[in-house]
Amino acid sequence: MGDSSPGHFVVAVDGPSGSGKSSASRGAARALGLRYLDTGAMYRALTWWLMDAPADTADEALVASLAAKPVIEVGTDPDDPWTRVNGTDVSRDIRTREVSAQVSAVARVAAVRRHLIEQQRAIIAAAVSGIVAEGRDIGTVVAPDAPLKVFLTAASGARAQR
Repeated sequence: MGDSSPGHFVVAVDGPSGSGKSSASRGAARALGLRYLDTGAMYRALTWWLMDAPADTADEALVASLAAKPVIEVGTDPDDPWTRVNGTDVSRDIRTREVSAQVSAVARVAAVRRHLIEQQRAIIAAAVSGIVAEGRDIGTVVAPDAPLKVFLTAASGARAQR
């Protein structure tokens, strides 16, 4: 989870939407020679899959029952992050306005969070060279033992431009 042994350095980057978490995290991972994890992509991937099913993302019981069905994979190369659902590359599909509009409803379902956090912890643990992991609650819930935690903020005008 937050193993800080030499060669397994974890940087947890949190902050509100539009604060620049992804850009800063990818840049830091590149500069430090570490892996990169975009936890938000995992929530987006599940949301995309539910919408594609189609399933009502507002139905918490349904979303909870389906949370573990798709195989969600994310690439951890900061120069080439990708997201796959059941083997299909959805890296661009998960960034649409439609997915963005529904991802919060999916992410607030406790079963979804439990399932994806377990996967995120496994990805972090497997990154033996170290990793920069970004997303909401990354430093408090997903990797609370990370030796370096960063909370990014941005002025509302800058966030609106993103």
